[in-house]
Formats: sequence, C-alpha cells, structure tokens
Amino acid sequence: SSTLYKHLSSRCSEAAETTGRLWGTTLTENTSNNRELFVRTTLRELLVYVVFLVDICLLTYGMTSSSTYYYTKAMTDLFVNTAGEGGVRFQSISTMADFWTYTQGPLLDGLYWTKWYNNQSLDNGNQSFIYYENMLLGVPRMRQIKMKNNSCKVHSDFQDEISGCFDVYNEKKEDDFSFGLINGTAWTFHTEEQIKGSSHWGLLTTYSGAGYYQDLSQSKEESAVILEELQGNLWLDRGTRAAFIDFSTYNANINMFCVIRLLVEFPATGGAIPSYQIRTVKLIRYITTWDYFILGCEMVFCVFILYYIVEEILELRIHKWSYFKSIWNILDIVVIMLAIVAIIFNIFRTVKVDKLLGKLLEQPDIYADFEFLAFWQTQYNNMNAVNLFFAWIKVFKYISFNKTMTQLSSTLGRCAKDIMGFAIMFFIVFFAYAQLGYLLFGTEVESFSTFVKCIFTQFRIILGDFDYDAIDRANRVLGPIYFVTYVFFVFFVLLNMFLAIINDTYSEVKEELSSQKDELQITDLIKQSYSKTFTKLKLKKEKISDVQRALHSGSGEIEFKDFRETLKEMGHADHEITAAFTQFDRDGNQILDEDEQERMKIELEEKRVLNCFILHTRAMHFIVMDHRHILNDLFLSIRLSRQVLKLESSVADITSRIELITEKLGLQEKAKGNETAGKLTKNDVSTVHIKY
Repeated sequence: SSTLYKHLSSRCSEAAETTGRLWGTTLTENTSNNRELFVRTTLRELLVYVVFLVDICLLTYGMTSSSTYYYTKAMTDLFVNTAGEGGVRFQSISTMADFWTYTQGPLLDGLYWTKWYNNQSLDNGNQSFIYYENMLLGVPRMRQIKMKNNSCKVHSDFQDEISGCFDVYNEKKEDDFSFGLINGTAWTFHTEEQIKGSSHWGLLTTYSGAGYYQDLSQSKEESAVILEELQGNLWLDRGTRAAFIDFSTYNANINMFCVIRLLVEFPATGGAIPSYQIRTVKLIRYITTWDYFILGCEMVFCVFILYYIVEEILELRIHKWSYFKSIWNILDIVVIMLAIVAIIFNIFRTVKVDKLLGKLLEQPDIYADFEFLAFWQTQYNNMNAVNLFFAWIKVFKYISFNKTMTQLSSTLGRCAKDIMGFAIMFFIVFFAYAQLGYLLFGTEVESFSTFVKCIFTQFRIILGDFDYDAIDRANRVLGPIYFVTYVFFVFFVLLNMFLAIINDTYSEVKEELSSQKDELQITDLIKQSYSKTFTKLKLKKEKISDVQRALHSGSGEIEFKDFRETLKEMGHADHEITAAFTQFDRDGNQILDEDEQERMKIELEEKRVLNCFILHTRAMHFIVMDHRHILNDLFLSIRLSRQVLKLESSVADITSRIELITEKLGLQEKAKGNETAGKLTKNDVSTVHIKY
C-alpha cells in the first residue's frame, strides 16, 4: 500500500508539474518576490498569446472581402437609386401612389432580368439572374402591417367630419381582421409564428414579424398582374403603417448572399418614409482551399479557447473572488464568452443553411427567407469584430509591466476616480443642454427631432460638424444663445478640465517612475540569455582544445582508457568524455586508429574555428555596446560639467552683484554719517556763538 501511495504521489506531482508548465501564468506562479520569474512567465504568456492573436486575426479577416462592399453597392444602385419612367426612385417615395409607381417600375425591372442588353433572351428558363451574375433565390415577398380603426379617439368637435382614427403603430393594436377580397394571404392576417418572420427596427419604431403578405411570381408578367390586383383593391389604406419588400440573391463568383429588405413606413401624420437594409453575408463557408485553411484556423481557435478556459479556472481557484478585481481578468472572461457564443453560432449557421438551401432547391417557387440567418450572421461578424478589438487591447496586459508602457496604464488608473467624479458634473450640464436643444428645435431641425439625436448632435458640435444655420432659422433668439453658451461651457471649460486632470496625473506618474529603482526588464532577460550562450560557446571551445591536446599527447592508436585519463586530469566529466570518444569510434573497439584520429582532428579544428569566429563576432558586439555606454557616459558627464559651469558662473555673477550692492550701501551710509556729523558741528558752533 505504501508503494502504491508513493506511486500515486509521484504521478500527481508529475501531473501538477506538467500543468504548471502548460498553464503557468503570473497569477498561478509565486512571482511576487522573484522578478526574473515574473518576467520569464510574462514573456511566455505573451508568446502564446501572440500565436492566438495571429489565429483570431486570420479567421476574422479571412471571412471578409472588399467584394462585399461592391456587391452591396451594386444592389443599392439598382433597387434604391434607380429612377423609373416617372422619375420616382425608392428614396423619393413620399405617398402611397409613389409606392405603387416604384413597385411596378424600378422594382420589377430590377428583379427580373430575362434578356441581354441586345435583347437576346437568357437561357435560364424562369430563373432570373440580376446583372447576369446574381441569382434571385425563390420569389420576392411583400408584407404590410395595419392598425385597427378607432384605435385612437377623435375629439367630439370633429367626430362628424372625421369618420375613423388610426393610431401610431402599437403591436397590441395591430389589425388582425381580414379585409378587401377576404381570400388569399394578402387579405388575411398571419401571426409571426405562421409567417416565420422576425421583428424589424425601422426609422420610427420597431415592427413585428406578423401581418398580411403576398408572394410574387418567378416571371415578371405574373408579378405585374399581382401588383395591379393589389393596387386596384386598395391593399394599402389609412390603417397601413409599414410595407416590406423582401428578397435574396446569391452570387456564385464570390460565394456571397445578399439579403435585401425595402421598407416604407406610413406614419400617422401622413406621407411615407422609405428606408432599406442590405446585408451581404457569406453563409456557405467551405468551398475553396482558403476556406478550408480558415476551417483549420477555427479548429486551432477552439483549442486555444479550451486552453484559456482551463487557465482561467486555475486562476479563479487560486485567487477566489479577488480574481475579479483585475480588469484584465474580466476582459479574459469577456473574450472567452464571446468566443464560445461565436463557435456555437458557427455550427448552428452551417446546419441551418444546408437545411434551408435543400428546401429551396426542392421548391424553387417559394419565398426564400434568409432574413433570420443574415441577421445573425451579421451579429456573428459584429461579435468577432468586438472580440478581435478586446483581443488587441489585452496585449497591454503583457507589455504594461515595462517602465515606459506603465505610464499610460498608471496615469489612467490613478486619475480614474477624479475623471468619474468630474464626469458626473460634465454629463449633468451636457444632458441639460440636450434637453434644451430638443425642446427648442425638435419640431423643425432633424438633428434635434429626438432626444437621442440631440445627444449625438452635441458631440458633433464638439468636433465642429454642425449646421448652425438650421438652429438659427428655427429660433433666431435662443438659437445663437444656446450655441455660444454650449460651446463655451462644455467645450472650452469642461472638456479642457478632463485634459487638465489627465495631464496633471501624467506628470506625477512620470516623476514617480523616474525616481524608482530600475527593475529587471525583458531586454535585460534577453541580454542575460545572450551572455549565457556566449559563456557556453566559450566553454565548448575550451573542451575542443582539451580533446585536441589529448589527441596530440597520444601516439599511434589511442585507447579509451588513456583518452579518458588525459581528459579527466583536465577536469571534464565522464559522460562528456564518453560522448566525444564514441562519436568517432566508428568500429566500436574502444580504440581510435589513425584514420579515426585524423577525422576527429579535422572536425574539431572546424568546430574550433567556427566557435572562434562566433566568439569574436559577439565580443566585437559587446565592445561596440561598451563603447556606446562609454560614449553615453561621456556625453552625460560633459553635459553635467556644462551645467555645473553655468551654475558656477551664475553664482559668481550673483556674488559680484551682492558685493557691488553692499559697497553702494556702505558708501550711502558713509555719506549719511558725514552729513549728520556736519549738521551736528554747525549746531554746536551756533550754540557757542549764542553763549558768547
């Protein structure tokens, strides 16, 4: 049992030692009293983290391409900026009539490409290829959201003239009754679950995924008939609050999906507000060699995340709740959590896209709903972008222990309380001006139309990006007063106070660091390793020389016993002697014949020359470094001597001036004394005359 216990103990100690080597960090090792261990551990952490950072950069940038921008721009130009015969573009829609003009003109022309530019027919059957390259997936879908009649109350004075009231959009007041032709999906209400839709954040509010929808056809002619029927039967009316047009395209040349949503909002005030959302995403991941290289990077990324999870668990186990006091540890947890979510979504997206594409290939005449996947793919890309940002920020964790790098982190850490305290006062004034601007100019100036826009507008004022004429036209008296006082108090006074706090703290930190004793840095550690290598090479050169002397001392054949005794006298270890002898004893008879001795002499001479060259080169390097230090010391001493001479000359000048002033004061005292004595003499003489 004792043997088993010892065996288990040795195994546990080996496992602990292996864990220490793999996951040894500055938080798991006792580095408080050992600066060299701290630097070595930090350097090892940095090297591992650099590999992780390169990997995450590769897989993040490997999924993006400049082609994405040009694909988005091409679709924007076609469906948003192209005008029809009546001059109506999507962005110029302002009424319901403009909406129908756009859908029956630029929209249909952009969706269905059946001919070449010379009117020659495309041999694609019913399939449309936009710009001859982008396949229209399935059929487009139109959807609208309506509000119930009498969802708001008309004042009694106007009830005779106004027959109905349709409130601003509210999901609880959505109209869910059939209307118009009654039959068909366009005239009956469908819930979000039935449509498998998703909510959308518009310019005015957030709309649900429910409503009334109509799928168009694969041919332009049939789609035109459907749109005419909808228009003729008043599909859009006073209760309509939003109309959506959704469709997706795929470009095989660049393996990109483009998911397009055109939205026209019809507010309760009347009119129309168009907006659009074009998401260009890569949903099919692994096709080319580069894609499979990115797959390899993703696998390496998963291994790194697993490695860092174990590392954080070990650190948390040692430090308990004090672990969360460091901002770097919290940043580690954020990076790991974002990475885990990204990995899970990556797997989900791959499975979901394969399933959706399979269904679409079986039924090409249905609506291809890629909106959900495009939305989450965009969020996945955003997650990776944020994760990469935090990953780069974390580099400061490993380089901040350097004296120069410490200045920034120490400055921000020390002045954090002062900045937070002052920020309260700053934002009180800032939000007070935001409310003032919203109430003064919100009804006329777009940049002040909402409170959130007011906040961003005031930040733009600080940066000089602001339309002063707009607020001047809105209020000719209070507009200039608002602008001048805001710029003075917020920009000139409060904002510069932030800079003053940071500047003052930086000066204090810099002064403290300059007076601190220099600790071991990474550069010092590199120099130490350099010196150790230099020493090893020097010792190796001495060993080679000893072996050569042993060879010269022998005559004819050399036995191992004589070879060993000679080198033992020179202070070499047994394993070194045995290794050197067996390297050249080719026949293994424990005797070096003349040929084996000759080979040994030649090889040892080559090694000796090479080592001499390396030692000479490194010695020259150290000489140059020493000369640099000597020159630096010389320049410092010359500079110090000059300062001392200047100080001595200044002191001598001051001393001479003091002596001159002292002489003048002495002369003045003498003159005053003589004058007083003269007066006394005159008084005495006059007194004598009076007596007589």
